[in-house]
Amino acid sequence: MDPLSDILSLIKPDNYLSAGFDAGAPWAIQFPDQGKNIKTGAVVKGECWISVDGIAEPVLLQTGDCVLLPHGRAFLMGSSLDQPPIHAQGTFKPERYGHIRTINGGGDCVVASSRFGLAGPQADLLLNMLPPIVVIRDRHDSTRGQSSQLRYCIECTMAEMRRNDPGSKLILQHLAHMMLIEALRLYMNDDAKGVGWFFALADPKISIAISAIHANPAHGWTVEELAQTVAMSRSAFAAKFRNKVGESPMAYLTRWRMLLAGEKLRTSREPISQISLSLGYESESAFSTAFKRVMGCSPRGYGKVETAPELKE
Repeated sequence: MDPLSDILSLIKPDNYLSAGFDAGAPWAIQFPDQGKNIKTGAVVKGECWISVDGIAEPVLLQTGDCVLLPHGRAFLMGSSLDQPPIHAQGTFKPERYGHIRTINGGGDCVVASSRFGLAGPQADLLLNMLPPIVVIRDRHDSTRGQSSQLRYCIECTMAEMRRNDPGSKLILQHLAHMMLIEALRLYMNDDAKGVGWFFALADPKISIAISAIHANPAHGWTVEELAQTVAMSRSAFAAKFRNKVGESPMAYLTRWRMLLAGEKLRTSREPISQISLSLGYESESAFSTAFKRVMGCSPRGYGKVETAPELKE
């Protein structure tokens, strides 16, 4: 798999709610704190305001725009932010997956949304890269094909909700995942100046090096060998990698190995000695030392906790 797919597989975004609403002005809906979830929303028709707790400026969303709310903050959507809101808890019933709710007779603004729970304790690996609100504007530029793919996912989602045929829930779950990934792709390419592994994937050379690490994490990579894979000098590659990713190539390699080890400790019965060998460590003690430095606890201690501790620098 590619690095973004690898990391999404680790954090396990599980779509457990897709719904929509068709609102007639004036309208406003207050959404509660979403917990450790990612919320996605797309304006299918019309426009509306969104105001996220802790963010000073509200944002106007127009037809075709998509929004990601990675940090689970409460937010308000409406034709006007001064309109007394109704509460989402009474508007969208959890048991009505894929349901489209009509508000005030509908006709002015149509929104499709999904919510993802993150089962993997490594979720912060992605969430820490993202701001509280990500807005992906619709484009009509045919040279930016990803935007049209996102619009296609949005249109298919709304059509599936309206039909509500047998099998709709499964189709909507797949479409929700597609929307999430397309939105992340667009944000990654639009904000390529950000620092971190996520933004580094937009760099042609650094993304190749990261892909090489992910493809064979047990390999005894050196900075020189990684530089050769991208046809750069050792010093130029090391400087560029640190500038883009925020840490050295060897630090990234170690961190990725430890995240994979953490997943194995949580989900398998492999002994620590076998896990360490599978990730390129001939010595279990060397592996344990690296694991404690990165993950903040011993491998045996990690396997006994339900959620991962905060990653150490």
